[in-house]
Amino acid sequence: MSLNYIKNFYEGCVKPPTVIGQFHTLFFGSIRMFFLGVLGFAVYGNEALHFSCDPDKREINLFCYNQFRPITPQVFWALQLVIVLVPGATFHLYAACKSINQECILQKPIYTVIYIVSVLLRISLEVISFWLQIHLFGFQVKPLYLCDAGSLGKKFTIIKCMVPEHFEKTIFLIAMYTFTVITMVLCIAEIFEIIFRRLCLLIKQ
Repeated sequence: MSLNYIKNFYEGCVKPPTVIGQFHTLFFGSIRMFFLGVLGFAVYGNEALHFSCDPDKREINLFCYNQFRPITPQVFWALQLVIVLVPGATFHLYAACKSINQECILQKPIYTVIYIVSVLLRISLEVISFWLQIHLFGFQVKPLYLCDAGSLGKKFTIIKCMVPEHFEKTIFLIAMYTFTVITMVLCIAEIFEIIFRRLCLLIKQ
């Protein structure tokens, strides 16, 4: 029985009941993760090592980098990917435990409503992530960062720090914003597809 649960859960995650949902899984699971895993590491992998301030001392560089990056972009986006997957994964786990086929999800109103709620939760999490990303990273990475180092001592106040590869990071930021917007649009489109298919089913009956 446990193997059937795992099989149903896997099929539900890989092949959602809607066409747009399947495309979203492909887009989300493949392109977005590949972009973050490969290109994200290439752009942000050695950022802390190349982040330099004046005076160029290790403790000052570390202090200012922690101020510049309260959380590294790779960690933030990885958490975003995992958290956004939770509502859909929870629904498909529920469907697997109840032995609900993907075809039945859009045929029974209660399953349809629960699935729509999971999609709405996914949209809400994407919106929250979008807002947090703006708050943490903004839309542009500037080449010069002014670090408030007053807590290090009286002789340190505002320290100038150079941000490596700022233009590449700006492009990557815009790309991640774009991925988030596309994901939200796909989720909204999926809800409309569900409503349309339910109406067609009711008309046929």
